[in-house]
Amino acid sequence: MIYYFSGTGNSRWAARKLAVLTGDEARDIIGLDAVPTCQGEARIGLVFPIYAWGAPEPVLDFARQLDKAGAFTFAVGTCGSEAGHALKKLAAVFPLDSCYSLVMPNNYVIGSELEDEATVCAKLDAAETELAAIAAELRENKPASRVHEGALAGLKSGLANFGFNRFARSTKSFYATDACNGCGLCAQNCPAHTITLTNGKPVWAAQCYQCLRCLNECPQTAIQYGKATEPRGRYSLRRYRAD
Repeated sequence: MIYYFSGTGNSRWAARKLAVLTGDEARDIIGLDAVPTCQGEARIGLVFPIYAWGAPEPVLDFARQLDKAGAFTFAVGTCGSEAGHALKKLAAVFPLDSCYSLVMPNNYVIGSELEDEATVCAKLDAAETELAAIAAELRENKPASRVHEGALAGLKSGLANFGFNRFARSTKSFYATDACNGCGLCAQNCPAHTITLTNGKPVWAAQCYQCLRCLNECPQTAIQYGKATEPRGRYSLRRYRAD
């Protein structure tokens, strides 16, 4: 069984690809009513995006409650380039037999302009090749560790990740422009359930996961985070791959 969390589709796509290649099933942890029992599972995998060199809160919460039940365990962290100690920190709450980082297109439009189409396509092509290699090892339950931690990994996954969770997950800079037509997709699709519609416009509660699904997948490009995102592009896996 493969459990995944995904914002703009990278980790969902990777999890479903792995499920096809290994004969497993991929399930979104946000859609689960409760943490499932894993008795009888030969493999248990977690696939998730890495946020500020750490695993997202819902992934860590889910992993803490998950029963390994004697299964072969693995995790794949998708990232723009570096994983830091995200996989090591996950392994501290859910022991892993194998762990991987998988480079995928960047979706963090808050921080910078997104990559051009050629770079996005090249990353996705390389990711497909790497997923095939990962799947071959998983089918044999072969322990492996291929994680690009990057420089100053401990500092990034410690201080920087703490700062991200403490401060950067504030929603106060989110807003919708007049282009918003009140379709409600942002509220329907928010994995943190932090968006509601008031008078046909999205309103955010105090914090979210910073998955940026609302910002990247708004059909009207109406959702912004401060002024810097207004001229920048948007990213969604579905624009490049069927999943």
